[in-house]
Formats: sequence, C-alpha cells, structure tokens
Amino acid sequence: MKSITSIIIVSLLMFSCTQKNPLDEILNSDKEQIKRVMQSVEKHEVQILYSQIDRDENGKVIFTDYEFNVADSTYFYPASSVKFPIALIALEKLNELQKNRISIDRKKLFIIQSDTLYTNIEKEITKIFAVSDNQAYNRLFEFLGQDYIDQKLKSKNLQGRISHRLSVLNAHNLKTQSIVFKKNVEDSTFLYQQESIENSPPVRLSLKKISKGKGYIDNDTLIEQPKDFSEKNYLPLRSLHGMMKRIQFPETCQKEERFDIAKKDRDFVLKAMQTLPSDAGYDKKEYYDGYVKFFMFGDTKEDIPEHIKIYNKVGYAYGYLTDCAYIKDTKNNIEFILSATIHVNENGIFNDDHYEYDNIGIPFLATLGRSIYNLEKQQNK
Repeated sequence: MKSITSIIIVSLLMFSCTQKNPLDEILNSDKEQIKRVMQSVEKHEVQILYSQIDRDENGKVIFTDYEFNVADSTYFYPASSVKFPIALIALEKLNELQKNRISIDRKKLFIIQSDTLYTNIEKEITKIFAVSDNQAYNRLFEFLGQDYIDQKLKSKNLQGRISHRLSVLNAHNLKTQSIVFKKNVEDSTFLYQQESIENSPPVRLSLKKISKGKGYIDNDTLIEQPKDFSEKNYLPLRSLHGMMKRIQFPETCQKEERFDIAKKDRDFVLKAMQTLPSDAGYDKKEYYDGYVKFFMFGDTKEDIPEHIKIYNKVGYAYGYLTDCAYIKDTKNNIEFILSATIHVNENGIFNDDHYEYDNIGIPFLATLGRSIYNLEKQQNK
C-alpha cells in the first residue's frame, strides 16, 4: 500500500511540474522592461497567450498553451490587428467567387467607387502585413462588408466583430462602396462587378472596461469623461491566437473552423505575413525590419537574421499595442506562437497622441518575445 501511495504522490508531483506556467517566471523577471509594466499590470491591461509547439513521431503538431490574464470579456482596442482576419477573409471570398465560376483572382485589377487607384488583392494584402497600411485594409473592407466579415468569424467559432474602417471620416458607414474588377485598366468590360452593400447596424458592445480613461480630444476640444468604445471593433486575443493556429497549422483545426483558401493563396499570404518592409519595396531607413515586428525586434533598428521568420500582425492605436506572431528559427529548430496586448496611456486622455509606445509598450513586447525565444532555445539544448 505504501509503495502505491508513493507512486501516486510522485505522479502528482510530476504532473504538477509539467503544468508549471513558464510565463510566471518570465513576468517575474528583474528586467526593467518587464518589471515596470508588471508593477502596474492592471493599469497596462496586459494579456498574453503562448503556445509551445511539439511534433510527434508522425510529424503531428501538438500545442501546449499557456496564458496570463486573458479574458475575452474584457475589452481592449484591437487597432490594426483586425487587418489579419480581413486579409484572410478576402482570400476566402475570392475562393468562393472562383467556385461560382467568376474568373477573378488576387492579381486581377479592381477599383473602389470613390478611389482613384487601380490595385489588386495581392498588393493590398502585402501592404497590410509589410507596413500595416490603413487604406489597404479599407479597400478590402469595402470588398467584404461588415455582415460578411462577422458571418465568417462566427462560422469559425472566433469571437469578435469588425464594424468600421480605419482613419477615415466615413469609418462607420453601413453602406459599402461598389467595386469592379477588370482585366486591365483600358478594358471597358468588367470581370466582376459588386454593387454597394447595406449592412446591419452593429450592436453596442457590452463588455468589461468598455469605457476607458478620464477624457478624450474631439475636434481639438478636451471632453472630460471616459471614452466609450462600445461601437468600435472588437477582436479578443484568443481569437487572434486562434487565427494564427488556423492559417499556420490548418490540420490542427476542425474543417469548418479553417479558412477556406486555395493552396496558392495560402502560400502567398504566409509569405506576405513574414515579408519585411524593405522586401516589399519600402525605404529601409523609415521602415526598418522591426517596424511592425514588435516581438524580439520592435525596440531595435538592426536587421532581423535571415534564419528567423516572424509571421505576424500588429496593432497600435489609442495607446494599445498588440502583436500576434508565429516565430520560427530554422537554424536552431525553434517555433512558437505568441500573442500579447498592452495599454500605455499614462495621462488617461485619448486622441492626444501622448502614448508611451516607445519607452514602455514596445520594449515590453520586444523583451517578452526575446524571453520566450531564449526559453525555447534552452529547452532545445
């Protein structure tokens, strides 16, 4: 009986060791970039999700997930991270149209009703990931419409809603603009024409911390009351993290939860997600490697080593910084998924452009990314 009891105790101890959350040690670090945030963790609204990736003898991917302070019911502003699902859903809509024998693809030219630029889906998605271009997002938003976007998120069991455009006066307009696809600019015939779509009014969000701060600037006037985010975009960290799993490792998800994208389009979007700004034709002095790669490299203008690939999407606005990334080091056989958000708005005023992005937010995310990377490296040894 004694030996059986000993075995049970040892087994329980082993189980409890395997369940230790590595984020606890990292967040208790003496590193100043981590320490100053964790001293006011509630103020900074920190949420973190980390997935270790292992493979069995057949190559099947196995996730071990860890989290800190993650709560889908607590609101944070997702900013440009919403461009991640928009890019994927746009490719899914293209796939649907092709199945209906409409001969357009991501390289076919299109123009939005009020636009002056002929472009294509491929260029706009590349801009979204390379430099987080707002106009690129808005063009795809017009192509999709709010109702279609939300229906796609729900069909994949992803919480959230995307209700508005970014940085334009008509951000909340429920009516999309018409759009036409053409073979070339001179061609007078349309490959596909989509009339404007009237979308449903968004339901006001009812979440924790939906009103924030102590004031905001509106038309150069300080309004001394909390800012209401109940009509804004909502995309919780768990949904972002789930999207990364779905696009990187679709075989780990149920078929109905995957993005229904043609293989060639998936290959393209994976390449776009890890493309550095200079590789997409942007000036390297202004758009350095870590410009929209917050984890590991956001606080430096040094080049990212070629053996480290970061497939990610960031967001930053209203003092919120978010990154969701699959990081792979081909030289050291390291791979993991990391998602995190932090809020830096010391004075509690929104729209005044006084946010601590560079001295608190990005250093925290960069140090967090390096800490996870070093942990993975040690485990490999």
